Amino acid sequence: MAHVLNAGTAPLDSRASLLTERPAYQAYLVLYAGFLALPILAGLDKFFHVLGDWDRYLAPIATQIVPVTPHTFMLVVGVIEIAAGIVVALRPQIGAYVVALWLWGIILNLLLAHGFYDIALRDFGLSLGALALARLSREFGSMSRLGP
Repeated sequence: MAHVLNAGTAPLDSRASLLTERPAYQAYLVLYAGFLALPILAGLDKFFHVLGDWDRYLAPIATQIVPVTPHTFMLVVGVIEIAAGIVVALRPQIGAYVVALWLWGIILNLLLAHGFYDIALRDFGLSLGALALARLSREFGSMSRLGP
């Protein structure tokens, strides 16, 4: 505990070492890397369909509200996901909430599409991780030169 109390007067290398040893900071880095990379990768895959056929997950009501083909809709989704990952990279304190809200939108879509309840549950778990990142970002997100 004395190390933490004296961290404000310790040299930068010592403070960095104290920070990187903290489990909370390590958890922040894991979540930061994941929620930076995963939305970007999922967004890019909307264009290339390497991971799956994303169009089949779209609830029919979505294209009734926005009159475009499912594929066009998913291309727009891909752009938004890439943008969300970039916001996480630049401002995790904001980007993590954007990702959580986006995941809740995906969950709603999956529930309306019927038959994808398992994926909706998984995405709810991911949204909890995004919220954890948002909370940890309040403490660690602005740490310049020590990480993201």
